[in-house]
Amino acid sequence: MLSRFHAPAQRIVQLAQRYPGVIAVFGFASGLASYFLVERHEQFARGIAAAVLLSWLWLLIEPGLRSLLERRFGWRIPTVLLRLATQMIHQESLFFVLPFALTATAWNSGQAVFSLALLAAAAVALIDPWYHRWLGNRRWLFMSYHSFALFGVLFTALPLILRIPTGRSYALALGIAVVLAYPTVRGVVTVRSRWRQAVILFVLASVAWLGWVGRHWVPPATLWLTQGVVTRHVDTASREPGAAVHRITIAELRQGGLAAFTAIHAPLGLREHIHHLWLHQGREVDRIELDIHGGREEGYRAWSHKTNFSEDPTGQWQIRIMTDAGQMVGKLRFEVLP
Repeated sequence: MLSRFHAPAQRIVQLAQRYPGVIAVFGFASGLASYFLVERHEQFARGIAAAVLLSWLWLLIEPGLRSLLERRFGWRIPTVLLRLATQMIHQESLFFVLPFALTATAWNSGQAVFSLALLAAAAVALIDPWYHRWLGNRRWLFMSYHSFALFGVLFTALPLILRIPTGRSYALALGIAVVLAYPTVRGVVTVRSRWRQAVILFVLASVAWLGWVGRHWVPPATLWLTQGVVTRHVDTASREPGAAVHRITIAELRQGGLAAFTAIHAPLGLREHIHHLWLHQGREVDRIELDIHGGREEGYRAWSHKTNFSEDPTGQWQIRIMTDAGQMVGKLRFEVLP
């Protein structure tokens, strides 16, 4: 039955060999399309997320499938075609993740490091000399790059597809990426002894631990702050904040306290626990938990109202909006004057 597809497949291979640049251009164009379409149509984002994950399934089965086709039917897929297909998947994946990550990043925090790393990885995927020269001759570097891109896709796509909270999706994405990194670590650890397997498992466990400890540096890709303001009054009927407060005196503060008003964008159907952490001079003094529900384009509006301030509240205040997993969605600031 498969033999009838042999001639069309051969023509595709010949065209790919004759015009290899077409595949690269297609990957670049589809990446840009996903960037703009995902940013505007969340329902469409789920379809792209599923397609990207299916493309990663192809990367997993490709070596075995290529061997089977060659053994059973004599089909030999050119290496250059496979490289270009892999590059296209990396382009599509990274440009899928970028709009979410860049929008969710709190740029005045350590999250900027992770997002800049994503930008650098996307640049490498787009520029052929970098991609093929740097990654093509270094198997361990290619597989590390591969695992990083996979992790980015997973922690972005899982909340969209499965509608699970950000913390759970981060843990699941990290676990899958670490397990699939086993061949990479196995190739790097060249120690020939009975302890080799133990060393490999120790390295993987260390990577998992570092990934979990470093979750504060990773933006919650599907959550971002659409509005955030510190105010003295919130209209509960219209759920709208009053005038923004950047500086306030102690006397004004005692009259009714302050509210931290936030509107947080989340995917349709997603429920999240969000914490407002009130910090005075860098020290946490209060933590208020809020529930948010996804689906509203302008963001789910919620606020925390603080009235119990210390005897001397003067100085710099900060309100960090955090997920259950400890990832920061954003931060607000105000100053109390004597």
